[in-house]
Amino acid sequence: MEIEILRALAHPVRFGIVRKLAEQAEICACDFTDDFGVSQPTVSAHLKVLREAGIVTTRRDGNTICYSLVPRALAGVAGTLAELAGS
Repeated sequence: MEIEILRALAHPVRFGIVRKLAEQAEICACDFTDDFGVSQPTVSAHLKVLREAGIVTTRRDGNTICYSLVPRALAGVAGTLAELAGS
């Protein structure tokens, strides 16, 4: 699972999405297009990768889909990286 998470985070837009979600508890998908200068379909594709890796979760509010981080998904990778950095 750690490899899938690292792969998902390896793209600059996806890493940026995760950074923004770390700053805000929940963000609607449409708000990412302006932040990264990419189209809505591109943002949706990146969010799908993050969702499939278990990094983000969704909540539907009418026609809007809001995203938030799954902190425990990142905690395992953070622990492994910390171990590697300490060796």
